[in-house]
Amino acid sequence: MFADGGEASGQSNGSATRSNGSVATASQHATMPGFTNGTHKGALSTNGSLLGDKGSPRTGDQPPSTYFGHNREEVTRILIQALSDMGYQAAAESISRESGFDLESTTVAAFRSAVLTGAWAEAEKLLAGAALTDSRASGGNGLILAAGSDRNVMRFWLRQQKFLELLEQRDTSKALMVLRGELTPLYQDTSKLHFLSSLLMCRSPQDLMIKANWDGARGQSRRQLLSELSRCISPSVMLPEHRLAVLLEQVKQKQIDTCLYHTAASSPSLYSDHMCDRRNFPAEVALELTDLAGEVWQVQFSHDGSMLAACGSRENVMIWDTKTFTLVHALPDHELGVGNIAWSPDDSLIMTCSQDKYARLWDAKTGSLVKKVRKFDEPVSGCVWSSDSASFVLGTLDRNHSLCSFKVHDNECVEWEKKHRVQDLCGSPDGRWLVAVEDTHNIHVYNAHSRELEYHLDLGVRPTSVSISQDSRFLLVNKQDGEAQLINLSTRAAVQKFLGHTGGDYLIRSSFGGANESFVASGSEDGKILIWHKNIGAAVERLAGHTPRCNAVCWNPADPCMLASCGDDGRVKIWSNKHKTAELRSRHPKPANGWRNSVDEV
Repeated sequence: MFADGGEASGQSNGSATRSNGSVATASQHATMPGFTNGTHKGALSTNGSLLGDKGSPRTGDQPPSTYFGHNREEVTRILIQALSDMGYQAAAESISRESGFDLESTTVAAFRSAVLTGAWAEAEKLLAGAALTDSRASGGNGLILAAGSDRNVMRFWLRQQKFLELLEQRDTSKALMVLRGELTPLYQDTSKLHFLSSLLMCRSPQDLMIKANWDGARGQSRRQLLSELSRCISPSVMLPEHRLAVLLEQVKQKQIDTCLYHTAASSPSLYSDHMCDRRNFPAEVALELTDLAGEVWQVQFSHDGSMLAACGSRENVMIWDTKTFTLVHALPDHELGVGNIAWSPDDSLIMTCSQDKYARLWDAKTGSLVKKVRKFDEPVSGCVWSSDSASFVLGTLDRNHSLCSFKVHDNECVEWEKKHRVQDLCGSPDGRWLVAVEDTHNIHVYNAHSRELEYHLDLGVRPTSVSISQDSRFLLVNKQDGEAQLINLSTRAAVQKFLGHTGGDYLIRSSFGGANESFVASGSEDGKILIWHKNIGAAVERLAGHTPRCNAVCWNPADPCMLASCGDDGRVKIWSNKHKTAELRSRHPKPANGWRNSVDEV
């Protein structure tokens, strides 16, 4: 199938570090102002100092200043914080007494308490007395700002919270005084001040929370404010939140990033170094499905992994149940074939983007047609769903209607008024980005909310397909020259290249996948399936896929040991490891059911 919508045979085919150390609930945190970034009792007072007025350290030889090369004070304070996070308060206090180190000074604890209890005057007073550099000889009250921190920005954050809480209390006059007398003198961003001013018109606290994207004084807003402020305070006096949990997560991620055949869906154990067995990697053909007939151009698993859809040069789109790979629906009447398919985020609907210049919306459960979107002048090439499954954006090769937004439950159309021939389309899971591939050398990156162009990239060669990682950070681009690129969407920089497959005039699709999205997989003009390690760029598998061409590869998002591929041979292949292959074949219907054989029966 040609990549640019050309008429070769009358057809074209057209997703942060986790901190999870806290045991106390949000409501518990809100009622315990003495807690640290994590948790902490007020009894743990001075920052990193020896016990001072609490008494002398334990007798005997002083312990070395390092622990296996790490600063002993830093390690001890991090352990105290972690024990407090996990609820072992007595143990935390015991270590503090025995070691002579405490988590933070009384000033830092007082600042934390002031923020969490809404004592804004006290918080500002403590902030005013903070030292500007991390030097204990430089004076100050014990609160030390991190290098590059702006005290006025921190004041603005405190006063903004105060302003919002006054509005929540319906004390508009005091809120107005704060806006005019306290916020305005600090901030030069007039658009921000105008936005805050507009909140004075909110009719209710609920209206305020919606418009300000803020959950109120009793929600998490104060704790979120404290988290922001803590980034401006030196970690020597105020540890970053859940520091041990963050460090452990980084260790785990590093091991995952260097595991060549990572297939473990669960988090690695801390007890031993992590390494997955190559025998668990999905490199065996478990099943071949030939219900579709004709060329197969695209395969796509549902988000929950329970269904697989495939489309191609014939009029039907097929949907299988992935437990048994029984055919459950054949979606008919697509003249000239279907170049792309897109599941809604809740998997209740599926959009088919057809070469007959229509897009069709189907009920994925019943297989019934929900609606047929208007006819364009060129084939529909792609679809991006909103996160609530209530609306979608269509991309087409029709230059006059290249990007259009629709709602599921009405026929309203919003034209983006862009003059592209959109060959492929993808959106980020966080709803921020929409990326359109033109039929030249260009990729256009849009703000999905405002529909404004953020930037465009000229790759120097025609891109054929695009997809975005689940963390919404990276764009994967397959190119006509047989190279795939990984691009950081924020910095616009190419961070990895993947080589070894062949490109050409046809649309070859690549995708992210595997456990923790550790891999990139792609079809190839020579029929092979290439799988690379995403972070190091190394090819870990080169599989004999389809003849003469492998058009697409898709990883099951719920099963790191299952791939699907498709090609011009009319086959959809399901790949797994040896153990799971036996399971899949045992559950798959036999030929007597009248439709499909497993690979050992072909």
